Amino acid sequence: MENNQKIASIIAEELNVKVIQVTKTIELINEGNTIPFIARYRKEVTGGLSDETLRELGERLTYLRNLEARKEEVKTSIENQGKLTEEIVTSLEIAKTLAEVEDIYRPYKQKKKTRATIAKAKGLEPLAEIILEQKEIKPLEEIAIGFVTNPEIVTEDIPKENIVANIEEAIQGAKDIIAEIISDNPNYRKQIKRKCYRDGFIVTKGTNTEENSAYNMYYDFQEKLNKIPSHRILAINRGEKEEALKVKLDKNEEDILRYIEYDVIKGETQFTEILKETIEDSWKRLIEPSIDREIRSDLTEKAEDKAIKVFGKNAKPLLLAAPLKGYTVMGFDPAYRTGCKIAVIDETGKLLTTTTVYPTEPQNDVEGAKKELKNLISKYKINVIAIGNGTASRESENFVSDMIKEISDDVHYAIVSEAGASVYSASKLATEEYPNINVSLRGAISIARRLQDPLAELVKIDPKAIGVGQYQHDVNQAKLTESLTGVVENAVNEVGVDINTATPSLLSYVAGINKTIANNIVKYRDENGKIKERKELLKVVKLGPAAFKQCAGFIRIPEGKNPLEITGVHPESYEIAEQLLNKIEYKKEDLLDKEKLKEIKIRLSKIGIAEAAKELNVGEMTLKDIIDELSKPGRDPRDEMPKQILRADVLKFEDLIEGMSLTGTVRNVTDFGAFVDVGVKHDGLVHISQLSNSFVKNPSDIVSVGDIVKVKVIGIDKDRQKVQLTMKEV
Repeated sequence: MENNQKIASIIAEELNVKVIQVTKTIELINEGNTIPFIARYRKEVTGGLSDETLRELGERLTYLRNLEARKEEVKTSIENQGKLTEEIVTSLEIAKTLAEVEDIYRPYKQKKKTRATIAKAKGLEPLAEIILEQKEIKPLEEIAIGFVTNPEIVTEDIPKENIVANIEEAIQGAKDIIAEIISDNPNYRKQIKRKCYRDGFIVTKGTNTEENSAYNMYYDFQEKLNKIPSHRILAINRGEKEEALKVKLDKNEEDILRYIEYDVIKGETQFTEILKETIEDSWKRLIEPSIDREIRSDLTEKAEDKAIKVFGKNAKPLLLAAPLKGYTVMGFDPAYRTGCKIAVIDETGKLLTTTTVYPTEPQNDVEGAKKELKNLISKYKINVIAIGNGTASRESENFVSDMIKEISDDVHYAIVSEAGASVYSASKLATEEYPNINVSLRGAISIARRLQDPLAELVKIDPKAIGVGQYQHDVNQAKLTESLTGVVENAVNEVGVDINTATPSLLSYVAGINKTIANNIVKYRDENGKIKERKELLKVVKLGPAAFKQCAGFIRIPEGKNPLEITGVHPESYEIAEQLLNKIEYKKEDLLDKEKLKEIKIRLSKIGIAEAAKELNVGEMTLKDIIDELSKPGRDPRDEMPKQILRADVLKFEDLIEGMSLTGTVRNVTDFGAFVDVGVKHDGLVHISQLSNSFVKNPSDIVSVGDIVKVKVIGIDKDRQKVQLTMKEV
């Protein structure tokens, strides 16, 4: 119980929330509630903590519980060795990280064979203690001779490796033991790390002299350890892995040696020089390599955590991008030799037809491709062409733009990220969805559907393949997967899911529903027809009351028995919702009448929340959510997101001039700025310093993926096809 309170206090301080909020949330998590359910339907209990904060709370809870468990393991191990002291217990209690706990445990951990363990086996530990005590008993050589093995008593019972041949070997063995004692001291390690972070530099050198290498800036580079941003850490790590860079940490070695000497050496004695040599050996051979690894590991872990957060922040608006409803879309998957794959999708997402055209090199059948696509546009009344942004994208864009000019139909095009489309095309899911469609054509289907309903399509692929972060392939993949899965869950549950049209992929992200239950829902649907009300889900195999409680509020049934089930009102609040409607002289069926709904919305907006909450015996936050849902039944929050830019003409790189103002779409946000698609081959960079007239600490505070922004061209690099943009005073 004491540990739970301690953990709650630590998390509350870190997240800047009240301890009671953390304590109550931990209770909800312990009861098996999911984060989306807690965030949406237990606001009174958590004090309105957001889903992002709740996920962070959950991650810290897991870490701190593991930390406390490890402390107990270490304490028990040291106690079993008969070496546990009050000082060790106190040190463990105040340790804040697993690394600190391991430093405390280091002297007591069962070691593999080291120079010190070999010396201890030779019986040289007492000599090491004499040297460390630094008491002038007699000359060191005279003391050491007592530890040399007498040849006359050597028998087969004494292993050869345990023999001490001479005085020099005895002294060296004692020095090895002392070096390890110094290296294992947790206080030294803690202070040395602190000094390294305060004064140290990370230094990189190039291993070759390629002028256009991605690592040019790191060929002769250094930066303070406590200043270097996360994206540079990950870039350096990648450069080192690819053997393009050599990396080392520069430290104030003199200061570190002086610090250890001050603590170890007790004055000028015959042992002083030996101890200085031993301290230097301990530093160079044992401490420095270990500290370097730990610091690099710490920096990498922090950089990875930052990159994962950036990836998650970028992925969510991409998932929540506004769907393009009511349009028949042509998916255009560009390519060269193998031809551009075409798929036509109607407004419901149904595949109408597929084909392949060859307007690009080497065939260059521009006229034949135009003729075929014009026929498709006319036949299927196509409104929008979704062009993938991969290989041959800009050539395809030029082709589509020219074709649009030649037809009278009102047709536009949009560039769509095709990240992960090839992964989806070859997946088991794609094979099940389109068993008779060629793998290469499935990519065009995915591109078209991404424009129509980004969320429903993107949940079909591994979140890592969405590709809107920095160095996502270089970070801890398990952590990245866990974090992104949480982001997708939040997005899916924020929108809600139509139980009768959702795929198993989409359903599996709904709170309380796993992949098995998702497949069982689809199977139930196939066997019994449309699901008419939420409680019918309890008939689905393996979907019991606990899972129903978690998922019910996120399920939508547009043409069901209960009008409340097109809203996010949870079944546990149906009675309150009906009482509320009754209070303003309406009933739930009136939610389906457009004229009555207008009046309902007006009357609900005039209700005093505090007074009504007391009258209905419900929390104010819950009541406010119910009012919001009843005011906009069937609302899709994505409709309020920025709309995809639809174009009819192409902008060439050669058309760009400095000072030109453009409108573009934010495609990616990193620590150092935002990449904006302004319609040329490569996205332009708005550096962090160009995002605003005010100081910007984090680009994510200013822009998100999918935002439509006005920018001005401030730099053009024709050789590298790079564009520098600004959002200042545009």
